[in-house]
Amino acid sequence: MVEGKVKVENKNGMHLRVANALVKAAGKWKSIVMIGRDGDMVNAKSMLGVAGLGAEYGSELLLNIEGEDEQEAIDSMIDQFKNKFYLDE
Repeated sequence: MVEGKVKVENKNGMHLRVANALVKAAGKWKSIVMIGRDGDMVNAKSMLGVAGLGAEYGSELLLNIEGEDEQEAIDSMIDQFKNKFYLDE
């Protein structure tokens, strides 16, 4: 299992477009990808779970990834957050 902290850099927070991009990014991996804040962890492959986090701009989130491709997954997910999921704002 690997863990990493990320920050929501999208100026409008984890709105539906960003949540959708996160779910798609997490869905590329075989590993279990969990994300959370304030102790609440959800499946990052679940749109309902991710949207339910209500993460606004600047929120710090915890990624918890476990599985055969966990290192590649965490590196990729951290990159997605740093690059605002490659979405134009």
